[in-house]
Amino acid sequence: MSSCGLHCLKISDIGVQADGHTLLRDVNLHVHCGELTAIVGRNGAGKTTLLKAILGEIPHTGNVEFSGHNGTPVVGGKPRIGYVPQSLSIDRHTPATVYDMLLALTTSYPAFFPKRRKTVENFRAHLARFRAAELLDQPIGRLSGGELQRVLLAAATLPTPDLLILDEPVSGVDHNGLAELYELLDTLKEQEDMVILLVSHDLDYVRKHADKVVLLNKTVQAFGTPDDVFATEAFRATFAGGDA
Repeated sequence: MSSCGLHCLKISDIGVQADGHTLLRDVNLHVHCGELTAIVGRNGAGKTTLLKAILGEIPHTGNVEFSGHNGTPVVGGKPRIGYVPQSLSIDRHTPATVYDMLLALTTSYPAFFPKRRKTVENFRAHLARFRAAELLDQPIGRLSGGELQRVLLAAATLPTPDLLILDEPVSGVDHNGLAELYELLDTLKEQEDMVILLVSHDLDYVRKHADKVVLLNKTVQAFGTPDDVFATEAFRATFAGGDA
């Protein structure tokens, strides 16, 4: 499937308060499928808070609305969401394998059931899209940062979500792994019908790969193409002392 361009996420007047402090105020965004939208800003700017509001994990004012293939709002249900976390704490000695994790996330079969050949084939084929087919039987705790990143991205897109959210998913990942992540995201946005939101501090990669950039500091300070946002005074003031 190629991107239809009709899936979109509309965020209207989102605000978040906690312990008397304003974490977000009047956040308005409209992002589409077939695009990688990167959210950038200094630590404490509210990037992860915004993701939590979109996911419905924290109380907020305003509205989050998702439109489907026909361009009309989803009524009586929620979009399918894939999520890749900032980090994942896994005991290095855990016996659970990549197969076990995918089985637990996508089926109701107990992990100790005998493997079904069709399930193995499906998992391996899906992992192959993320250059991770050989990792199917590897213990999760033994994966490198880059390997775990690719596996988590595969897990988040099985089945294909309407909205894919990635919260700085680069913990323990080297330069090659980072480049590979953005290449995989390029492929996803071209081939799948999903909205992709990425929180990132890797500004060079954002400039090269993102279609739209949101500069956030409790509210949206700039929104547009990477070149447009990076040229704003707000962006220069935010990153005058270096990358976030």
